[in-house]
Amino acid sequence: MSLDAYTILHRWFDEVWNQGREETIDELLATDGIAHGLSEGEADLRGPADFKIFLRTMRAAFPDVRIRVEDIVVQGDKGVVRIAFEGTHLGDDLGLPPTEKRVTVGGIILVRVANGQIAEAWNAWDQLALLKQVGAVPAPPLEVPDRFMTVR
Repeated sequence: MSLDAYTILHRWFDEVWNQGREETIDELLATDGIAHGLSEGEADLRGPADFKIFLRTMRAAFPDVRIRVEDIVVQGDKGVVRIAFEGTHLGDDLGLPPTEKRVTVGGIILVRVANGQIAEAWNAWDQLALLKQVGAVPAPPLEVPDRFMTVR
């Protein structure tokens, strides 16, 4: 029985991310599936093996990771999901020492499903917010124009 996009998206975030079940990746991601927007630079992740490396890196850096599905919209073979990634930075897998800081980062993912599996996914998530929250990138000081500081 072929799974629909709605079921696939729910299972993906619950089983893969929240439960850490790598076998679900093999079931739900096509062997030639492509994930855009998750690796450094312009490189795409291709297939379950690449995605497992990404998942292991993120779960090592944030072992208590939870992804909360906020919204799912499905039309035909495509689905869009809005998520909130939450976790505590306890591992050094991001290239910096653990900060023990709690992070919350939003994201939107567009997924194309074919033959009951994820064939392609476009990921847009706030990587800069993640880096700021763990202290890897300093937050710029808030500058308030003088006209807002006038006391009358």
